[in-house]
Amino acid sequence: MDQAARGAAALSASKYDEAIEHYTKAIAQSPGAVDYYIKRSTAYQRSSKYSEALTDAEKAVVLAHKRARRELIKDSQLRRGIALYFLGQYANAKFVFDIVKGMDDKEKTLAIWESKIATKLNAIAEGDEQRKVTTKSVPDVDVDTAPPSKKENKPADTPSASRPQLPPTPTEKPKHDWYQNNEQVTFTLLAKNVPKDKAKVEIETDSLDISYPLANGNDFNYNLLPFYGKVDPATSTYRITPTKIEVVLKKATPGVKWKTLEGELERVSEGIETAGGPIVDPDRAKTTTDAAPSYPTSSKTGVKNWDKLAAEEGEGDDNEGDETSRFFKSLYKGAGEDAQRAMMKSYQESGGTVLSTDWSSVGQRYVAPEPPEGMEAKKY
Repeated sequence: MDQAARGAAALSASKYDEAIEHYTKAIAQSPGAVDYYIKRSTAYQRSSKYSEALTDAEKAVVLAHKRARRELIKDSQLRRGIALYFLGQYANAKFVFDIVKGMDDKEKTLAIWESKIATKLNAIAEGDEQRKVTTKSVPDVDVDTAPPSKKENKPADTPSASRPQLPPTPTEKPKHDWYQNNEQVTFTLLAKNVPKDKAKVEIETDSLDISYPLANGNDFNYNLLPFYGKVDPATSTYRITPTKIEVVLKKATPGVKWKTLEGELERVSEGIETAGGPIVDPDRAKTTTDAAPSYPTSSKTGVKNWDKLAAEEGEGDDNEGDETSRFFKSLYKGAGEDAQRAMMKSYQESGGTVLSTDWSSVGQRYVAPEPPEGMEAKKY
């Protein structure tokens, strides 16, 4: 059992000192792991070490924002708000809980904390300094994500003339490759002469970060986020040779075939902050009518723009166009907004083989093609 697993077991058993000890060791091994800071903050808070709990929560917030992971941002902000509450910083706690609410208003513990804070703030006079917010959405704290020093047990340095000198690390972007079997995915970055003592390789459940210094003084950074599938960081390994960095990622679910290295990532806009937290990229959050999409069709007249067809309904003869067009004109015009969205999404993603008017069914999933029996779906 690795240190993080031991920490989780101790936390579950209310052995908070043990949990803190194990998560501290886990953080030393993986200093960029957001979840370890969140869990250690929880252990600190439950053992009444509120300042330490806040410190870990703030580090978690900073790391989560760097990774642009909405769920981690929300969880770390929630832990931060709890720590602020126990430190008596009720206005700051309310500010942070408002961020959490803006990201997930269904967070099950939020109503309890809002009620507690309201009671505390109502007891503080208007104009009192304690009612002023003095914190930021993302705290100004530095987080050292460098791996543990490997110099402690090294023998004293010998004169440089007696040591072989490696050629400088090339500055051009290295190539990479990957392959897999049922148990693991092997990723190879073809980078030559990477200094082992200065390189950083961070493996997490759904991401990989590699960085090392270049000969020109700059740093090279390579990031995979998120993976196509989950991995087990505790059993994943890496090695650095004179010609490459090889990373062996153990699949969390053996036997699942990865189609690509990376999966889909829900982006969060960077640099846009409100009291409600990060704003989802508006380009992904809205559908405009400036460039209405066209969708696959079996019609001989080509692809169809159902928005345009619906708008034209009534301007001409209802019997104009082919049978498919007339059918969709009638169905689309009489449908509600959600039903129209469901029709467009299901028809587009399925290549014209599925038509649904139930947005609750198709809105949050990919609609796979369902060709008639004996036929094969083709990509448009």
